[in-house]
Amino acid sequence: MTGDPLPKLPATAWAVLGLLSFPGERSGYDLKKWADASLRFFYWSPALSQIYSELKRLEHLGFAVSRIASQDELRNKRLYRITDSGQAALARWARDTPAGPPVLKHGVALRVWLGHLSEPDELRKAVAEHRDFAATTLAEVRASEDSAQDRWPFPALVLKWSERYWQAERDLAAGMLTDLEELYRTSTEKNDPEARETP
Repeated sequence: MTGDPLPKLPATAWAVLGLLSFPGERSGYDLKKWADASLRFFYWSPALSQIYSELKRLEHLGFAVSRIASQDELRNKRLYRITDSGQAALARWARDTPAGPPVLKHGVALRVWLGHLSEPDELRKAVAEHRDFAATTLAEVRASEDSAQDRWPFPALVLKWSERYWQAERDLAAGMLTDLEELYRTSTEKNDPEARETP
């Protein structure tokens, strides 16, 4: 019912229900593939075991239903779809639950913050690896934008945002490397006045 309180579900459950809210039926494996090709670029991708666990919970609540579909003579697969009550609950959750600010836990930034405890080469390596990871993720986002499931307008819009985000993350890491070089150079000059002299 509309007036009933929403069940207290973890964010993973709402994310899985969100994946089911698009037209069609999907297996747990299909949901995992789509989460890896879309959700992970801006939120996170649940493990396959988490997805199946949440699907059971959503079925128990009446937010999803499933059926067994014949695949071949050796195995069948279970396909899930959202129910009307699941769609209504998800719409209420998206509308009424505060999104809250994004939580930033940047391991590389923390490592640089503690840079006085690291060797310069170690710190350069950590930042360069993050720059390369961001560049790889950016390429994956761009490839994912061509996938059929993300041609729905709102997921496509978020993937466009993800592209800008990972491009900025790559550029921020490159900028951090430049800043580190400048810091190490000025630090060397302070400790060694002769290093300031041009040969």
